[in-house]
Amino acid sequence: MPCLNLSTNVSLDGVDTSAILSEASKTVARLIGKPEAYVMIVLKGSAPMSFGGTEQPAAYGELVSIGGLNADVNKKLSAAIAAILETKLSVPKSRFFLKFYDTKGSNFGWNGSTF
Repeated sequence: MPCLNLSTNVSLDGVDTSAILSEASKTVARLIGKPEAYVMIVLKGSAPMSFGGTEQPAAYGELVSIGGLNADVNKKLSAAIAAILETKLSVPKSRFFLKFYDTKGSNFGWNGSTF
């Protein structure tokens, strides 16, 4: 069950967050090779954030997945999510950082079960 948590210092007021969530969800599912029905995207705006010593638009993300991650996939995910944030929120690709966690299923619970 991949989960992408995104935080940005950009305000989401007046932003079509549904479009961001939808595009990110489809992208994560496609690149990791998991059904989109299991993908979760969390988007938080207006987070106090400094990157490189400035508070210009920036974003931070963490992607947790049970398998499906490797160096090649991570590179593609970083580029794809950065492109979404740049297009939809005007966060430059150079001001986005994404951290990956490939974990074991026994560390997750969903629908009353562990994986």
